[in-house]
Amino acid sequence: MDTLFFTLIGIGIVSSFIGTLAGGGGLITLPAMMLVGIPIQISIATNKFSSGVAALTSVSYLLKNKHLSGKAIVMNVCIALAGGVSGALITSSMTERTMNIIALVLLIFAFIVTLKNKQWVSSVKETDKDTSIISNMMPFFIAAYDGGFGPGSSTFGILYYMHRKNTYTKAVQLTRVLILGSCLGAFIVFYQTGFVQWHYAIAMAIGSAVGSQIGLLALPKVPLKLAKYLLITIIFLLIGQVLFKIA
Repeated sequence: MDTLFFTLIGIGIVSSFIGTLAGGGGLITLPAMMLVGIPIQISIATNKFSSGVAALTSVSYLLKNKHLSGKAIVMNVCIALAGGVSGALITSSMTERTMNIIALVLLIFAFIVTLKNKQWVSSVKETDKDTSIISNMMPFFIAAYDGGFGPGSSTFGILYYMHRKNTYTKAVQLTRVLILGSCLGAFIVFYQTGFVQWHYAIAMAIGSAVGSQIGLLALPKVPLKLAKYLLITIIFLLIGQVLFKIA
């Protein structure tokens, strides 16, 4: 195995660890892959595959340890799968600049919401959860965004599930399920384009799977205040990245 293979494993571990806890793993993954000479289209396809594998290992861990029910996992994966396919198909006809502008608007909104959100708690009442139609449809839209583009999608997922009165820990767990579905849906579309290079994809998948497991093990030990600051920092960096692309 060559040096690039192990380099990609290292990139996958770091990006997936950070991405699991707060989202924004793409801040590391895509620029790093491009830096080592991998074309952007192949980088995106590789990232979807590796993120999907990492999410699969996360969901397997959550199911094995009974953190989430099988019913909840299947339902959310199906919704996100449809969203991922839809997003990948829709954005194939949109310019990258248009998607960057959409991402910028959403990230600024997420930044404001996170700063003002005072509901970072360790336990919640089930009766407090929002059951509106718009709220229930949000996983599909987040998955569609992730399937077609993706910067900050895990962050949006965490914020959404926290808005639904879930704890930070539960929000991260549910977001891993969401990302599994959206990445699977997107990968089905991207695979048809021929941009998947298995040498790169397998290396990134190995690293991402390891990083995701480390992130889940560290999750219960992350203080809520630190989690909030990490989330704010990731959103701020994502905004900077998207502004740089638009400029």
